[in-house]
Amino acid sequence: MLAFIIIAGISSFVFRKELMMFGFDHVVAPTVEGTLKNSYVPLKDNNDETFDVSTKLDKSPPFSLLLLGTDQRKNENGLSDSIIYSVVRPKDNKVLFVSIPRDSYTKIVGAENVKGARRNTKINAAHSYGGAQMSVDTVRNLLDAPINYYATINFNGLVEVVDALGGVELPITKLIENKNPAHEKLRVEPNKPIYSGREALMYVRYREDSDFKRTERQRIFLKAALERMKNIRNISNIKQIMELAGENFKTNMKADLMLELAKKVIFESGTPQITSHMMQGTDKRTDQWYYILDEEDVRNTHELIELWLDPDTTVSELISEVGDDTLPN
Repeated sequence: MLAFIIIAGISSFVFRKELMMFGFDHVVAPTVEGTLKNSYVPLKDNNDETFDVSTKLDKSPPFSLLLLGTDQRKNENGLSDSIIYSVVRPKDNKVLFVSIPRDSYTKIVGAENVKGARRNTKINAAHSYGGAQMSVDTVRNLLDAPINYYATINFNGLVEVVDALGGVELPITKLIENKNPAHEKLRVEPNKPIYSGREALMYVRYREDSDFKRTERQRIFLKAALERMKNIRNISNIKQIMELAGENFKTNMKADLMLELAKKVIFESGTPQITSHMMQGTDKRTDQWYYILDEEDVRNTHELIELWLDPDTTVSELISEVGDDTLPN
């Protein structure tokens, strides 16, 4: 009898999974694809052949993705408050997150063509000067590394998407509150089982401790949101979630790639193992506060990215940084 119950339970799980995958492919994907196409904004040097959807995703080579969180309002580009260079290794189900502090002092590629723009300033200004294109060009120049794709979401979109997910679980054990009167009012209570979109936004934007902690919170939030997407309720609400993102989300990733990635995370390999690194430097005051990146760390980061992008690199050869964050698969 016990064996029968176990077999029945396993069969029920497999059937349920297959049924959900069928629903994703034949019901969810076709309805979401139109919304995703509306979010497609190519770069001037866009390579549409980077990913071949006819090749099974878990056999595709590693690719890079620049994630940008912006404070865009109306027709303004806005600053990029969050900048994360990512390497995705579908075959190994692993992702590298390289966080670039928003105040990092660097050359802004293309600034010479924008009236009033500064050629050397904080890296987050690149998006305000020239949108995703200038951000991609600037990060590519800084890291001396390729960028296959980018994805931007502004804060309005973040709040709405998190609320559509039913909130997210965040490891907040102490009160988070801005005390500087010059900063926006911000307060997040600790030890709540679920946090709303507005609370999640305050969590990732809080900066009265350090840039290191702030970028760490951004990575933690991204992983928590990925995990939340696997909730059965949220799988059925993907169309609503994508519609809420709407104009708040822009990318040069084609719809078929995004859907394949979503299906892999939700149904197949689970949440990828994430290795994280924050670029190192020191604060310096000149005309304003800047984060001066350490030249040796920039070189080491470039080598780290090269290693992760190399399809011949084995899992055992991948470099793991101190303080890596991992979610269970």
